[in-house]
Amino acid sequence: NIILTLLNRIWISLIISKKIEVVKMLNFLEAIGDRIEIIDKVDSWEDAVRIGGKLLEKDGIVKPDYIDKMIEVCKELGPYVAIAPRVAIPHARPEDGALSFGVSLLVIKEGINFGSHNDPIYLLISFATPDKESHLKFLQELAEILQGSDKLAEQFINFKGKEEIKDYINKFFSQINT
Repeated sequence: NIILTLLNRIWISLIISKKIEVVKMLNFLEAIGDRIEIIDKVDSWEDAVRIGGKLLEKDGIVKPDYIDKMIEVCKELGPYVAIAPRVAIPHARPEDGALSFGVSLLVIKEGINFGSHNDPIYLLISFATPDKESHLKFLQELAEILQGSDKLAEQFINFKGKEEIKDYINKFFSQINT
């Protein structure tokens, strides 16, 4: 009886964790929406951050000032946003003009240097969160996603369009969930 109870608890835990992973995938895909852009090159990392920020601004996720703050934070704190090889996550604080939760993806096929050991950067994941709690939670979830995906940016630079990227994200989360 004790063994059956333990097995049931383990089974329920597994089901709950699977549901949580599926929710993470849906939230991530919803957070991106149609805010994906693929470009060949960009003149500077500041321009790259501006493009990622504009994708958020056009959908009302951030105020225009938020984009300037993203660049300002990068200048003040250095290239800390280049958190993984080939990947950067430019963002500012919620109080800097974030109106809601949203993510944009910018793929730069020729890459751009942020002055980091993770250069060149090919994938910018720009984001905004409306409060500190969701800001920290998203950073944790993003760290989990990027931890097992050192080849993520390499995959993204080979895609021709937004739909390929969305399909890849779906497949990526499906693999996590199995």
